[in-house]
Amino acid sequence: MPPHPIVVVAHDLRSAYNVGSIFRTADSAGLAGVVLTGFTATPDHRGVAKTALGAEDAVSWRHVEDVHDAIAELRAEGYTIAALERLPEAVGLGDVPAEAFPLALVLGNEVHGVPPDVLDAADLVVGLPQYGVKASLNVSVAFGVAAYGLVARARALRGSG
Repeated sequence: MPPHPIVVVAHDLRSAYNVGSIFRTADSAGLAGVVLTGFTATPDHRGVAKTALGAEDAVSWRHVEDVHDAIAELRAEGYTIAALERLPEAVGLGDVPAEAFPLALVLGNEVHGVPPDVLDAADLVVGLPQYGVKASLNVSVAFGVAAYGLVARARALRGSG
């Protein structure tokens, strides 16, 4: 099966273990690829390899130092840029419009989230409803929820449920 029209951009993630988990989820969900930006660890880092369990070899990936260069490259490739963040204007996964696909989902740093300048560069913000006191998810967990929600949305829009 061809990959789903979604790539993930992992920007300035501090934990190599989160990066490895993102690779595993991207592979499992059948995403088109992973883009690592800033100081996010690459698959040659021991922690990434330890948690990715070989998924880093199954998923197309690239490292682009500057996140804005990565956004420009992805936009030129036809991707809509979506940031995953908790903001009032965030669109729910089931409400992402058809024209947003193919979609590049930008994840931000575990502590600071997606930086304001990257939010400004995004075409839309996608959010997850959160009901608890902390209203906080680990970045790799949030990505897993978002990845599968976006795959379901893309498949529903294509009529392949």
